[in-house]
Amino acid sequence: MLALSVRSQLLWRSRVDLAVLSSPAAEQAAEAIAVGLFEGDAPPAGLPDAVLALIASGEARGRFKALAHTHAEGRRWLLVGLGERERLEGERMRVAAALAHRRAIELAGRTLCIRLPEGTRATAEELGRALVEGVTLADYRFERYRAGIEEDGDTRRHLDALIVSGEEGEREQLTAALQAAKVAAEAANEARELQNRPGNDLTPTALAEHARALAASVPGISAEVEGRAAILERGMGAFAAVAQGSEQEPALITLRYEPAGGRAPGSPLLGLIGKAVTFDSGGISLKAGARMAEMKFDMSGGAAVLGAIGAIARLQLPIAVLAVLGATENLPSGRALKPGDIVRAMNGRTIEVSNTDAEGRLVLADCLCHAAALGAELLVDVATLTGAVTIALGSTFAGLMANDDQLAERLIAAGERSGERLWRLPLDEEYEELVRGRYAELDNAPEGRKASTIVGATFLSHFTSSLPWAHLDIAGCAWDLGRPYAAKGGSGFGVRLLVELARSLC
Repeated sequence: MLALSVRSQLLWRSRVDLAVLSSPAAEQAAEAIAVGLFEGDAPPAGLPDAVLALIASGEARGRFKALAHTHAEGRRWLLVGLGERERLEGERMRVAAALAHRRAIELAGRTLCIRLPEGTRATAEELGRALVEGVTLADYRFERYRAGIEEDGDTRRHLDALIVSGEEGEREQLTAALQAAKVAAEAANEARELQNRPGNDLTPTALAEHARALAASVPGISAEVEGRAAILERGMGAFAAVAQGSEQEPALITLRYEPAGGRAPGSPLLGLIGKAVTFDSGGISLKAGARMAEMKFDMSGGAAVLGAIGAIARLQLPIAVLAVLGATENLPSGRALKPGDIVRAMNGRTIEVSNTDAEGRLVLADCLCHAAALGAELLVDVATLTGAVTIALGSTFAGLMANDDQLAERLIAAGERSGERLWRLPLDEEYEELVRGRYAELDNAPEGRKASTIVGATFLSHFTSSLPWAHLDIAGCAWDLGRPYAAKGGSGFGVRLLVELARSLC
């Protein structure tokens, strides 16, 4: 298969420098200054007359996402509506910051100062973290195949610097938190860079190379990559069966992070498992041609896990992490897995394959077993597993199913903090009837299409070794999220969520 020749840029990095200052926004040496307006409130004090006139005219207003600008004192002033003061929280701040970023870029601004709102229920740290995330995520562009953009003069695509202006005395408290937010958002952008690469570039081997490069560049991470022969030797018959239809070598990617300063007392070995199908045609159960190109995003769970372990290590969080990715293509060929075939997973369970397009759960089944065998004490898998979750939840929530209430609650809380929200769906014994096989112990895609998202999780529950486990179905949130900081293409969904989960376990 032909791999495109592109400029070397393995790991994406933000070009935006971050500064946190306690002096007033108007005193900053920024080309553009963004100020939030609350609906029904008087404007903040200290604004230039031209800005006050814009507000008085009604062009600038406090309605959420309203945006206006003017020039005063030799700078661009951006007025961003934040809505009602009592409703301002992290996600609204994230959106407002992304909108300010976009307008600053349109106005050829290279340095943006954003004034932190005051007098809200949310803390300055919560709003500041969201602000930095919104700008960092909005600054991402997929430019891997646009090597000539700077030569063409299109250089106004990124900010050079972001200045966060807060209240007096908050600088030291905010700086560490905002720098940590930037690390997590940059890791999400790294995941987006992987997601957006086409299938002829990001093969399983290329994804494994990225994992090795991550381990080589971030202290505390080690990586091991095993191919088809080792997958078969480990008894991972479900994973191997999916991979047998492709000429591309599959990759079992295992990464470990061990904190240099030791683990926090009582913290578990956190196992993160990512579905990493680098292109999913559906196999013999071929998908419809419309929008099949989007199936390069079927590795989004794996990208999220890679981004998360990278961020956790860069932040030096005192928790040990084990990451497992099953990387393969799912293609039709003369040797491909067929409907009706029976395969045996690593834990010995036999699986009747009713539909080869339900391949992700086959890959994840063996990867969950592998993580448990390596000593993981708590399991979270992330996957674009079912289209049904998009029908149920759209792009507002990802689906959460878990066998442990405490883990589920931690994940939901982490989702609220990160803006990557989860909605818990039930796992009930009655669903077990739906995954029972006719000719084998389990069926990967039972007839009837009832509760498809829950059925996928119920199937996976048979491979968790009775450990605390949660399944995140991110199919509705992984790409084309439709938010100002991640409107089109890969969203990096799950990276910041998993970092918050790890932080809560320390």
